[in-house]
Amino acid sequence: MPASTREAVRVAVLADSDTRWKWGALTARRITTATAEPTGFVLRGRATPTARQLAETGVSTTTPREVTGAEFLRAIRDAEARGEGYDVLVLALVGGTVRAVLQGLADLAPERRPVVVTGYVGVVYEKLTDGLLLRHGADVVLANSRHDAERFRAVYEGVGAGAGSVVEAALPFLGGAPYAPGAGRDTLVFAAQPSVPATRAERAYVLRRLIGHARLHPGREVLLKLRSKPGEHTTHLEEFPFQKLVRELDPPDNFRLVYGHMGEVLDRTDLLVTVSSTAALEALHRRIPTAILTDLGVREALGNHHFVGSGLLTSFDRLDKGDVPAADETWLARQGVASDRSYEGAFDAARDRVAELLALPALPPISPYYTAETAPGYLPGILARHRLDVTAPELRESGLRRVVREAARSAYRHGVQRVAPVIRRLGEL
Repeated sequence: MPASTREAVRVAVLADSDTRWKWGALTARRITTATAEPTGFVLRGRATPTARQLAETGVSTTTPREVTGAEFLRAIRDAEARGEGYDVLVLALVGGTVRAVLQGLADLAPERRPVVVTGYVGVVYEKLTDGLLLRHGADVVLANSRHDAERFRAVYEGVGAGAGSVVEAALPFLGGAPYAPGAGRDTLVFAAQPSVPATRAERAYVLRRLIGHARLHPGREVLLKLRSKPGEHTTHLEEFPFQKLVRELDPPDNFRLVYGHMGEVLDRTDLLVTVSSTAALEALHRRIPTAILTDLGVREALGNHHFVGSGLLTSFDRLDKGDVPAADETWLARQGVASDRSYEGAFDAARDRVAELLALPALPPISPYYTAETAPGYLPGILARHRLDVTAPELRESGLRRVVREAARSAYRHGVQRVAPVIRRLGEL
């Protein structure tokens, strides 16, 4: 039965970290007409968030259920068996795990499968082409800006794959009250990231400069906004937590470490400083003065290359002197960041696309493998080097297809890092 004929749309979200849970839950609300909260699932793995981290996202009063990939697929199957199958599935996962879940859904072959939606939690992509091709097969691949939508379509079309799944939207967590300076208030917030910068020396440098800035400006409150406490997991590994590094220093009273919901911290922020955190886009949306640091260079490893042309690049030396950069309005428009009414309609196209798919009598089956029709010239991992079509009739009874299935199953049971040993066995076939 098409979801359009039901009274309510049922939505499930599968995420693999606190940040992606926030993205997935908010995306589910913005692109569907569902009135109930989405059913939440968090994938068990290296980045499994704690209850505190999930609560801090502020997106749901219900804690998502922790599952393995296999348990998640069983939940999808069991819900359908009860007549309560999900209409929309939002996959807030890394590319390899999206691929594995798509494979699992293809194997599951539900009578009425959900519309599968995926995308990216941020705007800086370590492996844009690889990540997009691993997501190919989802019904909707959300792009967070016009700029991203153009790049996504270029990748798919460039390898001969269909680009119809790409839909322009925006980051779903933008919002909050427009910036209004408070009388007598002067607060600088540095938005920390778990792995940017990565080295101990670079992180210690940032910390020393923040503390030095606080000393230079005793009337200014300098807050270091942290995402996790020592021992908690994040999307990226944090080898040198700022909490530990600060113990070696003697910060002044106007310097503090803070936690909490980013939106609430931004409510009292007068200057947001970061290397490349998406908190910068949240701040820019609200027209909060924002600065992107260049002290450690402008390079892809830092992610601040994304802000080239934004007008926001600056240094601690300039900030110490009181200089605050101004954002380029053209750049903001292309990045989907705005504080006017345009953001309200940013998800209209995605909502219309999902509604159109839900109204179909049946959805096409998910292609479990890359073929000459779906993505010529591309197969993940070692398959690309062997240039094999794993759906070819002459291979269906061989060990190749079995190993590919095992690799996918290993990904959603144990995490993508467990796939490589399985894939290596292909060389023996």
